[in-house]
Amino acid sequence: MIPVSIVGPGEGESFFLGPAVRMRILEDGRTTGHRLSMAEGTLAPRTPGPAQHRHAEHDASFYVVSGVVRFTIGAQDHDARPGTLVVVPPGAPHTFANPGDEPAVLLTTFTPDHYIQYFRERRDALATGASTGAELEAIMARYATETSTEYSP
Repeated sequence: MIPVSIVGPGEGESFFLGPAVRMRILEDGRTTGHRLSMAEGTLAPRTPGPAQHRHAEHDASFYVVSGVVRFTIGAQDHDARPGTLVVVPPGAPHTFANPGDEPAVLLTTFTPDHYIQYFRERRDALATGASTGAELEAIMARYATETSTEYSP
């Protein structure tokens, strides 16, 4: 029989990326032959989110489960409500934030799966106090991701 992964409520690998973002890894690629990974992200109210960035080697999709998430794609803002799917192909500059007063929950997929490891490395860097811009850029570079400066404020 082919192994199947079932992750119940409250299960999976869960950790914080700073005080405002909780990640729960639901699939890290082991069950999918590394074709797909999936995580649940919870953004605290008024969370600014990451700097605008672009990925060179993977697609990312974001499904808004609850709350309102503001996606900025290039120079355009889009307020995504529950039930909205945002698919970001490689090369598209993007970021997201929770501008509201309630937590926002996102279901995120990465294809292929390798970017899920970025979150683990980021968690470990924060735990050791290594969270400068240069250190974050080095972690991002290992996953073919770079900050997109042409749309930065």
